Amino acid sequence: MDRKLFSQAITKFLSGLIAAGLLLFLPAGTFRYPGAWLLIIILFVPMFIAGLVMMRKSPELLRRRLNVREEQAEQKSVILFSGLMFLAAFIVAGLNYRFGWIILPAWISYAAAAVFLLGYALYAEVLRENVWLSRTVEVQENQKVVDTGLYGIVRHPMYMTTLLLFLSMPLILGSVFSFLITLLYFPIIAKRIRNEEAVLEEGLEGYTEYKRKVKYKVIPFVW
Repeated sequence: MDRKLFSQAITKFLSGLIAAGLLLFLPAGTFRYPGAWLLIIILFVPMFIAGLVMMRKSPELLRRRLNVREEQAEQKSVILFSGLMFLAAFIVAGLNYRFGWIILPAWISYAAAAVFLLGYALYAEVLRENVWLSRTVEVQENQKVVDTGLYGIVRHPMYMTTLLLFLSMPLILGSVFSFLITLLYFPIIAKRIRNEEAVLEEGLEGYTEYKRKVKYKVIPFVW
């Protein structure tokens, strides 16, 4: 086992867990926030299991997924806006629960949790299909175009899964206002895709032909 990689992975995992707890429970003013506990469980338990699997079977993929240092200036702004979006959405969800602005019924939280888990399953499939998957926009050595499975339906199935994950989170937390905030993810992701496809067309052989073959970027028959 790569001890350095394990240490990096567990540090980021615990940091994310602590940050999520602070952003949800502090604004809520209580630990008795069922939606927050539900989200934390279905977010971090599968994440921990997936990390262990990648650590054993594909450490290079895990290393790429942990790397968030973007070289592209345009992508740095995308990361900044995404972070601000999540910060606002989580804090507003906690405040919404604390002050009882608009509390969604419990069945919506459970239905959204099912959608979230579906998104996680699709996320795992994308990781299985694309061994070059990275959190940064780059063309890697010996990288090839993946055009099978989910990549035969949309060009960016990872972003398709993140849409399911991110848009279901505020509903799990029971907050309409947070859901409206996360709708900002659409223009954020559109900007990232424009830059990413320009990089791939320039540096990845066969990507232009792949774009002609697979028409939709994120949502089949829509976008």
